[in-house]
Amino acid sequence: MAKKKEVQTVDMSVEEKLKSLFQLQTMLSEIDKIRILRGELPLEVEDLEDEIEGLKTRIDNTNEEVEGVRSRINELKTKIELANEKLTGYKSQLDNVRNNREYDLLNKEIEFQTLEIELCNKRIREAEAAEKAKEELIEKSRQTLEERSLDLEVKKNELDEIVAETKAEEEKLREKAKNLELSIEPRLLMSFKRIRKNSRNGLGIVYVQRDACGGCFAKIPPQRQLDVRMRKKIIVCEYCGRILIDPELAGVKTVEQKEEKPKRRRSIRKTKEETPNIEDYME
Repeated sequence: MAKKKEVQTVDMSVEEKLKSLFQLQTMLSEIDKIRILRGELPLEVEDLEDEIEGLKTRIDNTNEEVEGVRSRINELKTKIELANEKLTGYKSQLDNVRNNREYDLLNKEIEFQTLEIELCNKRIREAEAAEKAKEELIEKSRQTLEERSLDLEVKKNELDEIVAETKAEEEKLREKAKNLELSIEPRLLMSFKRIRKNSRNGLGIVYVQRDACGGCFAKIPPQRQLDVRMRKKIIVCEYCGRILIDPELAGVKTVEQKEEKPKRRRSIRKTKEETPNIEDYME
C-alpha cells in the first residue's frame, strides 16, 4: 500500500501537484485563523502557570531560609546561655583570687564573655530583622500567588470555551490536511512547508495577480507569467521564493484591465484665412 501511494505521488502531473498544494494551503490557512481566534490566550496561560510555579518555588525556598534563620537564632541563644554561665562562674571566682595575675585573667575572661554576649545579641537582632523581612516576602508572594491563580482560572475558562467551539472544526481540517499531504511528493511537501514557515503571512503558494506575485507583490516578467499559466513546471518567485500558481487553477476570477490608449495631442492647424500673408502687408 505504501508503494502504491508513492507511485501515485510521482505520477501526478504538475497541475495536479499545484492544485493539491493550493488546497493544502487553504486548509492550513483556516487552521491559522482558528489559532488567531484563540489569540494570545495559550501563551498567557503558559506564562501564568510558569509564574505560579516560580512563586511556589520562591515561597518554599524562603520558608527554608526562615527555618535556617530560626535555627541560627536558637544557636546564638544557646551560646548566650553558656556565656552567662561562664560569666557567673568567673565573677564568683573573683572573691577567691590569690594574686593580681589571676584577677587580671578573670577580668579578661569576664570582658570576653560580655563581648561575646553583646555580639550574639546583635546577631540575633539582625537575624530577627531578616526573619521578619522574609516572612513579609512570603506573605506578599502568597497574595500574588492567589491573584495569579484566579487569573489563571479565568484565562483557562476562556481558552476552554474557545477550544470547545473550534476543536471539532480544527480536528476535521487537520485530518483532511494530513490525508492530502499523503498524496503530495515528500520533497515538494517539505519545500512547501519550509517556504511557508519562512513567510510572514504563512503562505507558501500564491497566485499571480495583476502581473505580480501575490505574496511580495513583485512584478513578474511576461515569460515567467506564461510559464505559470502553462503549468508544465513549478515556478517560484525570484524575490520571496513562494510557489506561483495562476488564478484560474486557484479558482480565483480576475478582472482584466483594459489598457488605456495614450491620448493623441491634437494639433491646431490654422487655416489659410487665419494665417496672415506677408503680401497683404506689402500692398
